[in-house]
Amino acid sequence: MRLQNRMPGRTRALLNGAARARWVRWDRWVRALQIAHLSLWTLWASQSIATPISGRMPPPQQITSFAIDRTEVTIGEVAAYAQATGFVSQAEREGGGFEFDGGWTRRPNWTWRTPFGIPASPDEPAVHLSFAEAQAVCQWRGMRLPTDAQWIEAGHTERRPVPTPPFERGRSYPYPTGDQPTGAHCLADCGQRAMTPAPTLTRLRGGGHVKAGQTQAGVNGLFDMGGNVWEWVDEAVGSERRTRGGSWWYGSAPMHVSHQASKPPHFFAVYVGFRCVAD
Repeated sequence: MRLQNRMPGRTRALLNGAARARWVRWDRWVRALQIAHLSLWTLWASQSIATPISGRMPPPQQITSFAIDRTEVTIGEVAAYAQATGFVSQAEREGGGFEFDGGWTRRPNWTWRTPFGIPASPDEPAVHLSFAEAQAVCQWRGMRLPTDAQWIEAGHTERRPVPTPPFERGRSYPYPTGDQPTGAHCLADCGQRAMTPAPTLTRLRGGGHVKAGQTQAGVNGLFDMGGNVWEWVDEAVGSERRTRGGSWWYGSAPMHVSHQASKPPHFFAVYVGFRCVAD
């Protein structure tokens, strides 16, 4: 709300020189206060955009002709979809999703709501969803899963007009974090982890994922395009669908742009999530 600091014309005429000077100083002080308030609000808004609030998604990042989610789709976002549509996932219907433990093992109550069978934060990435289920969430949001070419461009080629250092506009990088995998959330060779895995289940290899948007931002200001959880992309590989980016269960090798991986479209597991694009 704008402060009413302007002096009415009749009042201005009645004030003597000293009083008028005091009023002018007051008027300037109020104007400066308004400008400072606006600047602080703008700074807060720009700093708050990266991390989802209560699990809802921040605005997507424009790349070229498309925009892509800055973070992996969160539990909170899928919860909004489920509340609006009555969605029940295949993992929920069948009693739980999968973890690899000497073979694919179903874990009771491991679903997108409770990735490790225990209460989860709405800011965690949504996993245990098949390709079709992930696509349905994107479509509900007015978006879709990215093509493989779009995912690679967004994750490896810097397109921002004024990138944050050390990224350079137009340059392509081998990893979504840049020249090296440092800063991603992976198993062993991504540098020291800054965040504690969300589920903190030490019995799991790697410990689990971290909350969306809490690692180091990479190419195009995107989070977790490398590491954290695999991401579905809309490209067929025979009867399977491609996944990109690697996960917390692996080292940095699957993060490299040359790495190829795919999974059956009906598959769902604790390591696989997604993000969406808009045209």
